Amino acid sequence: MRTSTTSYNARMVPQVLTALLIALPGTLAAQPRPAIDAVIGTIEKVHSFAETAVSPDGRRVAWVEDLTPSGDGGPTAIWVKQLPSGRPIRVSAAAATTSLFHEAGLAWSPDGRMLAFLSDARSRGQAQLFVTDLASAPRKVTAAKGQLDHPCWAADGQRIAFLYVAGSAQAAGALVAYKPDSGVVGENTDEQRIAIADVASGAIKEVSPANMWVYDYDWSPDGNWFAAEATEGSGTNNYWTAQLYTVDAVTGATKSIWKPPLQLAVPRVSPDGKWIATIEGIMSDEGSNGGDVYLVPAQGGIPRNITPATTMSARSIAWTSPTTLLEHAFENGKAILADVSFEMGDGTSHIGAHTVWSGANHLTAMSVSRDGEIIAGVLQSFSEAPEVYAGPAGTWSRRTAVNTAIKPVWGEAKSIHWKSDEYTIQGWLLYPQHFDTSRKYPMVVSVHGGPSAASFATFPQRWTAVLPARGYFVLLPNPRGSYGAGAKFTEANVKDFGYGDLRDILGGIDAAANEAPIDTNRVGIIGWSYGGYMTMWAVTQTERFKAAVAGAGIANWQSYYGQNRIDQWMLPFFGASVYDDPQIYAKSSPITFIKKVKTPTLVLHGDRDSEVPTPQGYEFWHALKTLNVATELVIYENEGHAINKPEHQRDIERRLVDWFDKYLQ
Repeated sequence: MRTSTTSYNARMVPQVLTALLIALPGTLAAQPRPAIDAVIGTIEKVHSFAETAVSPDGRRVAWVEDLTPSGDGGPTAIWVKQLPSGRPIRVSAAAATTSLFHEAGLAWSPDGRMLAFLSDARSRGQAQLFVTDLASAPRKVTAAKGQLDHPCWAADGQRIAFLYVAGSAQAAGALVAYKPDSGVVGENTDEQRIAIADVASGAIKEVSPANMWVYDYDWSPDGNWFAAEATEGSGTNNYWTAQLYTVDAVTGATKSIWKPPLQLAVPRVSPDGKWIATIEGIMSDEGSNGGDVYLVPAQGGIPRNITPATTMSARSIAWTSPTTLLEHAFENGKAILADVSFEMGDGTSHIGAHTVWSGANHLTAMSVSRDGEIIAGVLQSFSEAPEVYAGPAGTWSRRTAVNTAIKPVWGEAKSIHWKSDEYTIQGWLLYPQHFDTSRKYPMVVSVHGGPSAASFATFPQRWTAVLPARGYFVLLPNPRGSYGAGAKFTEANVKDFGYGDLRDILGGIDAAANEAPIDTNRVGIIGWSYGGYMTMWAVTQTERFKAAVAGAGIANWQSYYGQNRIDQWMLPFFGASVYDDPQIYAKSSPITFIKKVKTPTLVLHGDRDSEVPTPQGYEFWHALKTLNVATELVIYENEGHAINKPEHQRDIERRLVDWFDKYLQ
C-alpha cells in the first residue's frame, strides 16, 4: 500500500461530482467555503517536477515539469538548461507547444550530445521514443504499440533500451483504477520486458524473457548485458518476490544472482562492470524505496552490505567511480547525500562514508554527472514549493522559478522527537496560520501510508495544507515501520501492525502538547492506505480521538487477503499467508475490536482500488452504522487507490474539513 501523492489540477472542472454516496445527506455540490477554496486554489497552483537528468559531462541539466498539477499521467513539459547560467529551453516532439501532452523519460547519450525522451505529442495516448541534439527538431525513433518507460542509452550510443509492455493501453501499477473483471479471472498476462531500439532504424527487439516482469534495470558498461530487478508472473502482485538478474543483451539469457530476503530497488552496474549496487530492505511499495546499500558481484557471489548498522534509509544510488557510490538517504527528518567508498579483495574489505550534504529540505529526482561533481534534484520544504536545483552538492543553485511566487497559507513546521518504548520517534508539527499563543487549538494526526514510507518535509498538499489554514495543528509522525531510522526500525512493525506504531503515535500527541498549546480533548486522526488502516485501528483501541477520517483503509486483514490484487506484499509483514496463520491477521484487524468504537468516522474510497478494495470501506462503515456510531461512506467513481480527478480531490478536502469542524471545533 502506498500514500496517494496525487497533486491538484489547476483547472476547475465545472461538472457535478459523479461519486456514489452512501448514507450522505444533502446534494453533491458543496456549499461555498471561501477559506477552503482559497487554500485549495493556492495548492493547485503548485507545479511539480518528476525527473531531473544531468548530462554525463555535467554541462547540462534537463527536467520534467507538470504543466497542470493533475498528478500521475498528466500533461508535462521537458526543459533543458546549460550549466552554470544558460537560459532554459523547452524540448518537445510537438511542432507547437500550445497543446497538452505527456513528455518524460529523460536519458542523455554517453557523450552528452543527444537527449532521448518519451512523448505522445504525435500519437495522443501512445508514447514513442524520440532523440534530439537540441539544435534540430526531435526525431521519432520508434513506432511502438504499448507502454514505454525508463529509456537508457547503451555505451555505444547506437542503442536505447526501455521498459516495454507490448500491446497494453493502460498504465502499469496498482495505483491506477483496475479494469473491471469479466469472464474467467486470472493473473495479469501483460509482461514488462527490457526492449532495445536501434537509434538509426527504429527496430525494436524485446530481450528479457516473456514470462518475467522487469521493474528496473541498468546497462553494463560494455553494453553486453543488463542488471535487472525482476520477477516471474504478474508485475502488480509479485514485486515483493523480485530477484536480481543478469540478462544478456543479445540472446536474452537470464541468470538470477541474488534472491534477497526482502525487497530490491534501483540496481546499478559499476563503471568497471564488476559490481551491481542495489538497495535492499522491507518495502511496502515498488518505487517507495528505503533500506541498506548492497554490492553483488556481477558474476554471482555473496552480497555485501556496505551501509551496515546505519540509521539512514537509502532512497537512491549512483556510481561516481568504480569504487564510490553517491547515496541519497533519509535520516531523522533530513535528506542526506553521502559518498560511500569501498575496497574489496583478499577476503577483506574496507568501507568508508562521509556526508556531502544534509538538509531539512526534501530531495527527490536526484541525478548525477559521470564524475559525481554535478548533482541535480528537486528540493522543497514546508515553506518552499518544489524547484529544480543543480550544481556541486552543498553549493547547488536553484535552476527554476516556477513556484517562487506561491507562499504558504499555513504556519511554521517543527521537527519534534519523543520516546516510545526503546525508540526515539521523529515527527513534524505543522502550526496553524496566524498562530496565537494565548489560545488552545485542536489538532489532527495525519498518518502516512506504506507502512514503509515517511512523512517528509514537503510543501503541504491536500489536508496538510487545508487543515492548518483552518486553525488546526497537524502532527505528521514517523512511527516504527517508517523510513529514516535504519533497517531495524523499518522492520519493527513486522507481525505487529497497529500495536507498537499506535503507541508511537499516541506518544506524539503528548509530545506535541508539550511543544504547543494544543487542546488534547480535541484531537482527530486521518490517513490514507496504511494511514487509513491506522485510523480505523486507532478508533478501536482508544477514545483519545474525537473524530476520524479513514481513506482507503483496511478494516479486516483476513477478508482483505482474499480481496486485494497485491496479496504478496503481506507475506514479508505477516510472516505467513492468512490461510497458514489466520490469528496473526485477526489480532491486527480493526473489525476484531469493532464494538469498542465510539469515534465519529468518515470513510472514503475509490471504487476500483486494486490495493485496498472497496469492500473494506463498506465493512467498516456498515459495522459503525449498525453500532450507532456516527459515520458516512463516500465512494468515488472510476478511481483507484490514488484519487486523481480534481473534482474528487476537492470534494474530499471540503468533506474532511466539515467533519473535523463538526466534532473538534
